[in-house]
Amino acid sequence: MSEENNSQNSNPPSGEGASEIQKLQEQAEKFKNDFLYLRAEFENYKRNAIKERAELTKYGGERFIRELLEVVDNFERALSTNVGPENFSTFKQGIEMTAQELRSLLQRNAVQEIPSQGAPFDPAVHEALGAEPTNEVPPGHIARVFKKPYKLHDKVIRTGQVIVAKKPE
Repeated sequence: MSEENNSQNSNPPSGEGASEIQKLQEQAEKFKNDFLYLRAEFENYKRNAIKERAELTKYGGERFIRELLEVVDNFERALSTNVGPENFSTFKQGIEMTAQELRSLLQRNAVQEIPSQGAPFDPAVHEALGAEPTNEVPPGHIARVFKKPYKLHDKVIRTGQVIVAKKPE
């Protein structure tokens, strides 16, 4: 009886069983092709995403730089001006306007000055260049600012260089 079963299992299926196997093979081939297509699509997506990220890193500051160049142009025009007593006040006013334009550009791009004069010393925001005795601000507070600290959104991008007040002796 076992020989009969073996001979039945080794014979290729005929009729309805064969068409069912053929359908399953076709379906498996379709799934395989779909998988290969999706895999290729994903590889293209990955490649494009990497390219876009690289371009964003490389050219992401383009808008900011274009606006900054307008400020640079104004400074260059000011530097090319012959300043004398008769035009000093308008020259100074032009420089002040250009400086205000630069501060406005920074603010539009989420760069903010961190107020420091008289504020408590914070090592995460300030770099102490030294200490000086004074009664103008409490000990441990900022007496003088050499470089202002700035933040981009909520991250400190430049620490301020300051002199910290200490109690007079």
